Amino acid sequence: MAKFELKLPKMGESVAEATITNWLKNVGDHIEADEAVLEIATDKVDSEVPSEVSGVLSEILFQVNDVVQVGQTIAYIETEGGVVVDAPKEETTAANVQAIEKQVETAKETVSAPVDFSDSDKFYSPLVKNIAKEEGITLAELETIKGTGKEGRVTKNDILEYVKTRGSQPQAATQQPQAAAPQPQASQPAAQTQPAAQKAAPVSVNGQDEIVEMDRMRKLISGYMVQSVQTSAHVQSFIEVDVTNIVKWRDKVKNAFEKREGEKLTFTPIFMEAVAKALKDFPGMNISVDGEYIIKKKNINLGMAAALPNGNLIVPVIKNADQLNLVGMAKAVNDLGNRAKAGKLKPDDTQGGTYTVTNVGTFGSVFGTPIINQPQVGILALGAIRKVPAVIETPEGDFIGIRQKMFLSHSYDHRVVDGALGGSFVKRVADYLEAFDINRDF
Repeated sequence: MAKFELKLPKMGESVAEATITNWLKNVGDHIEADEAVLEIATDKVDSEVPSEVSGVLSEILFQVNDVVQVGQTIAYIETEGGVVVDAPKEETTAANVQAIEKQVETAKETVSAPVDFSDSDKFYSPLVKNIAKEEGITLAELETIKGTGKEGRVTKNDILEYVKTRGSQPQAATQQPQAAAPQPQASQPAAQTQPAAQKAAPVSVNGQDEIVEMDRMRKLISGYMVQSVQTSAHVQSFIEVDVTNIVKWRDKVKNAFEKREGEKLTFTPIFMEAVAKALKDFPGMNISVDGEYIIKKKNINLGMAAALPNGNLIVPVIKNADQLNLVGMAKAVNDLGNRAKAGKLKPDDTQGGTYTVTNVGTFGSVFGTPIINQPQVGILALGAIRKVPAVIETPEGDFIGIRQKMFLSHSYDHRVVDGALGGSFVKRVADYLEAFDINRDF
């Protein structure tokens, strides 16, 4: 018998860790090659980890809710002749299991502490949190850093400067919080037990109300939405668009499109095409914010809000959307939408977005005020297409006719996007839609 190390696979360039949510196999279970062994979750996507070999699951190194780094060994599988492992290595591995477990526990104590910001009243950006985690900076240390950002917030430069000082003077860095406030540190355990009591499940007063805890994804979405509102100064612009030509063209070509391409033609790729063009015209909308710095994005990666099987929301990303023709856009939209509904999205499918579009019209909404997907600076909501009476201007005069119209709702970050840019961008999207060529080929 030989032992195979089951490692957490790489899930995308920007994904460094995942949380174990469920073990599909128990110790002693037989596993076939490519069979799923456990379920994991990143900050947005749930997925399965398959085994590369056939064998018996002999040891599990992490439990449910543990955070595992990419490339880290999470279990051992005993194989028969499929994988060659030297005997000394096998013995050493078995002998060091307890040492590994102790290292894991130590790592949890030293690494997980910086990630838990629930006990702090201060706001820290995701970037600052990630740096704190990577450098092993505790929450107590982080709160001693003097922020130079707005309202005293700690910026990227602040924490990087602290890391340099901390590395050259470790004793001073660790002693400073003790000298400043020794008594609060002594009472810290008592303070930490209070939030737990406050977070106790509510009790139904009449005994008839059902109380259900949020699932993991809903808790994450809740956190993202609150963080976005606290971070960005949201402002909205609305514009009504005549999409009669688009509706007529789609009705005319949708059957031929599906027959030739094997894909359904919805309105979404048509709108995405117009948004991508407008972003090329107004690159100031294709940016992100990091503290007091603006990052101008080279690629145009469009996020499209989609529903998950459990009803939660996710935003897969169409990479380099401006380089796709309408057929390519339709295939990308359908692929991401179908995989989102089936719960088959990969972690990398949700990374790298530079601007987001959400279709609130799917649920009959005329318009909406969507919340910005951080750290982006804008999001466009597509309202429902409706038949409405409208004034039609002609050389012979004006008359009333029935037209297909919809509202575009543009939310943007007023910290870096003023009304002129935010309004001009959504107007450009409307211009592209209203100038749609009804005789174009697909």
